[in-house]
Amino acid sequence: GGPDIYRLWSPPGASVAVAVTGSSGVAAAAGLYRYLRDFCGCHLSWSGAQLRLPEPLPRLRAEIRAAAAGRYRYYQNVCAQSYSFVWWDWARWEREIDWMALSGINLAPAFAGQEAVWQRVYLNLGLNQSEIDKYFTGPAFLAWNRMGNLRRWAGPLPPAWHLKQLYLQYRIVERMRSLGMTTVLPAFAGHVPQGILRVFPRVNATRLGHWSHFDCTYSCVYLLDPEDPMFQVIGTLFLKELIKEFGTDHVYSADTFNEMTPLSSDPAYLSRVSNAIFRSMTGADPKALWLMQGWLFQHQPDFWQPAQVRALLHGVPLGKMIVLDLFAESKPVYQWTESFYGQPFIWCMLHNFGGNHGLFGTVEAINHGPFAARRFPNSTMVGTGLVPEGIEQNDMVYELMNELGWRQEPLDLPSWVTRYAERRYGAPNAAAASAWRLLLRSVYNCTGVCVNHNRSPLVHRPSLHMDTELWYNASDVYEAWRLLLSAGAELGSSPTFLYDLVDVTRQAAQQLVSDYYLSIRQAFQSHALPELLTAGGVLVYDLLPELDSLLSSHSLFLLGRWLENARAMATSDREAEQYELNARNQVTLWGPSGNILDYANKQLGGLVLDYYSVRWSLFVSVLVESLNSGRPFHQDQFNQAVFQVERGFIYNKKRYPAVPAGDTMEISRKLFLKYYP
Repeated sequence: GGPDIYRLWSPPGASVAVAVTGSSGVAAAAGLYRYLRDFCGCHLSWSGAQLRLPEPLPRLRAEIRAAAAGRYRYYQNVCAQSYSFVWWDWARWEREIDWMALSGINLAPAFAGQEAVWQRVYLNLGLNQSEIDKYFTGPAFLAWNRMGNLRRWAGPLPPAWHLKQLYLQYRIVERMRSLGMTTVLPAFAGHVPQGILRVFPRVNATRLGHWSHFDCTYSCVYLLDPEDPMFQVIGTLFLKELIKEFGTDHVYSADTFNEMTPLSSDPAYLSRVSNAIFRSMTGADPKALWLMQGWLFQHQPDFWQPAQVRALLHGVPLGKMIVLDLFAESKPVYQWTESFYGQPFIWCMLHNFGGNHGLFGTVEAINHGPFAARRFPNSTMVGTGLVPEGIEQNDMVYELMNELGWRQEPLDLPSWVTRYAERRYGAPNAAAASAWRLLLRSVYNCTGVCVNHNRSPLVHRPSLHMDTELWYNASDVYEAWRLLLSAGAELGSSPTFLYDLVDVTRQAAQQLVSDYYLSIRQAFQSHALPELLTAGGVLVYDLLPELDSLLSSHSLFLLGRWLENARAMATSDREAEQYELNARNQVTLWGPSGNILDYANKQLGGLVLDYYSVRWSLFVSVLVESLNSGRPFHQDQFNQAVFQVERGFIYNKKRYPAVPAGDTMEISRKLFLKYYP
């Protein structure tokens, strides 16, 4: 099929203000949102909706026809299943799927419930329950279990988890398909539990190396040899079972070497692997199309030389695979692979790592990148995609990217963002518009290779060698903060305005933390105890508690919301405790011993006060003790001490409020009067 199209017009007569038709449900929904956005001044985002409709509804002077810029608008990163969606109930999923339709998304994964199907397959093959329990991770880490990175950690999965996820998946696929979306289902990537070796002692399986900073206790998963007959048996068995359960739209996802070095760089071996995966798909569905993440190619470029990339891609017939060029706004792979050597690809904006908070964008790159990729010689681009590791942050960037999916040329960004502010807040306001134009040209316009992983000292384990560099002028954020506060009298009743005020104040506070950190470091290195006590005291006893109370004033910035959502998935106290420990570990230690420490850092009310602030307090007191005693500061010793603090937070059993408290405007103004530089 060609690109989606929609048509908007006002029929003669007064009874109907506007009519919309589309080539699919998604196309019609995108047309409806275009009308709401451009003619009614409405706005819909993760952080809230502004849906005040004009009376009467405006009529269109002329018919509008629009065609999508490519066949697909894709959404979702496999990691977001764990960083963002893990504790969602059906009401939250329904809202997301409706947002997807209005945003024009027509291709997306439906991954829930797959472990229940895998468990059925493994039991049928002869594995026992304890072997399965030693394989699946806990819910908050399933994304990496599915890609063969991790096993066991924070598990096992309770039986009730499987039932609830199956039920959720039925509703997800039904809703997505009813709107005309193509669902992407999981397929077999070659990774198997160790129990397979007991049941089939002659099977040819090799342990992969350890992943990230995990040792073989929780990683080193077994990978079946592509030539082993069990590869086809298991892969086809799973997919047939999955299709029997959920039906299919013939698109499947499998990632064998995500951040894992293959066992051999021999091109023939790599072709055999991709061919085996694809054959296990077609064994269950002759119409199978494989959707693969292209992250591995830019993540390990030393291994994935052109010959290796070509071999992996060409193990599958041309056109039977779609590659997600996952980080195309910063590190596009299509440019050095001759457009993925003929396989179709989707130009994706990754934008966010770990679901971190922090204002960030690459607006110029996304405003021009997709159009340049389409013009690339022999381009095989078939669409655009949004693939953040975590959502519910930086709404503006996603609204822009969604709009670009229906544009044939780049947008005029300053005028676009002015209209964005007006729609988002439901009224024109000169100060708010100025604030957004400032943010657009500074914090939202990172150029070159930009990796949006929040490196701020605020959310990292303190040391004397922390990164405080910014890609923008800090003064632009402070000025945007001032402008937003001045707009508060007019816009203070808008929920989306209050969200943005929290977010911009939070960014300003994050910058201030870096300034105080530099003062602390300078004072320590100069042996200036009074200055160290002053800077450390302000940071630990005023700035961080004030930031915590600001975050605690908004429902979307609460640690309690994340933890209570986790507990709500449980059917027993024991499950509730396991899920809460999963949720706490993921946003802090990320592993038993800080294996991927602070990767998924969040700035949440409760977390700032009881985790980040406690670390800073210990750091300052250790530095003061060092100056007082004349003994040098040892990072290793500090790390051991601070690990006890970090681990203590995970097990502190404290219940955090899931409802906001305090007046956002008042707290932001108080911070401003005290700290505006």
